[in-house]
Amino acid sequence: MTTVTPASAQQSADPPPLNRRTAVAVMAVFTVLAVVAAIFGGGLLSRTATTTDGDFAGETVEVVIPLAEGGGTDTWARFVGQGLTRALPGQPGFAPVNDAGGEGIAGTNRFFATAEADGTHLLVSTATSVVPWLLGRSEVQYNFGDLTPVLANGTGAVVYARTGAGVNGPQDLVNRAAPLKFGGISATGLDLTTLVAFDLLGTDVEAIFGFEGRGPVGLALQRGEIDIDYQTTSAYGPSVQPLVDSGGAVPLFSLGQIDAAGNVVRDPNFPDIPTVVEVYRTLNGTDPSGPAYEAYRALLGVTYTYQKAMWVPQDTPPQATELLRRSAEQMGADPVFNAEAEKVLGGYPIVADPRLPERIAESYRVDDEVKGYVVGLLGTRYHVTID
Repeated sequence: MTTVTPASAQQSADPPPLNRRTAVAVMAVFTVLAVVAAIFGGGLLSRTATTTDGDFAGETVEVVIPLAEGGGTDTWARFVGQGLTRALPGQPGFAPVNDAGGEGIAGTNRFFATAEADGTHLLVSTATSVVPWLLGRSEVQYNFGDLTPVLANGTGAVVYARTGAGVNGPQDLVNRAAPLKFGGISATGLDLTTLVAFDLLGTDVEAIFGFEGRGPVGLALQRGEIDIDYQTTSAYGPSVQPLVDSGGAVPLFSLGQIDAAGNVVRDPNFPDIPTVVEVYRTLNGTDPSGPAYEAYRALLGVTYTYQKAMWVPQDTPPQATELLRRSAEQMGADPVFNAEAEKVLGGYPIVADPRLPERIAESYRVDDEVKGYVVGLLGTRYHVTID
């Protein structure tokens, strides 16, 4: 009688044991792999990103956001990062990584030390992380001069005052009987540009720092607790314009924008409001110059015109860097993207033209005289010491 073994039993039967020579060979292969992983951290076993062939297919673009989730920079980075990956040939994956701590300094330090220079690792910068670098704070271990920007985006701001404080125009900023009270968050953050503008104009102000945000500052002005404030573009319309319309406040100047030639020009969102340079000219009869003006112009570029940017390590292959930049430029010219971006970008364009690295390098170049002026201003007038 012949016994037939079912196919299922044949499939589940144990395979024959390896002979000694085969077993030794298999063990040797695993030993080599283990040694390689231990020495190189598994790097040699990972697939190298292929971003120099004009196609990001199969890759994942990791965007490091050195601030917490849910804030303005996080919202911006996720929106722009998704748009960029859709614009890249091959439409790679998008992986936002929040690495918060130390006002954006800690995550930026880690990116600078560990990011892969292959085009798939990008860093988000904002004024919070750039100003401490400009000031040379001791905890900063990164250098924007050793990174390459692939895109940038700006915002604007308007300085205004309450009429109840006796301010009806820029002429009321100087030669006052009593200083105007300014509400601030931190002298070494975004407020710094406005503080330098005040000094450039000779504005008589007394600063009160420690507010939790510009929203609380605006409310304090409406209650008469402070006299002068600035609000960025997204907040000015809903929170300040009604106060101006009712006669309770007056716009004094916009912080302006830096154009492609490096000049201070009117903010396109506030075409009827003069810039700091125009107000200086009205008050003094000449154009501004010297360390205070150079500091203002440098800070304006860093904190407003190029407030947010995405960067790759300087050693990233030029083919990958150029593809990222070109894709960002195409994204910024796409009417569908711009229609979606109206609320997030506030009407300011994505800047990614071929001269972007050159213009940002110029804006981020602060000589010792200018830096000395800023450090001195903070120390003598606002009692802030830079370590």
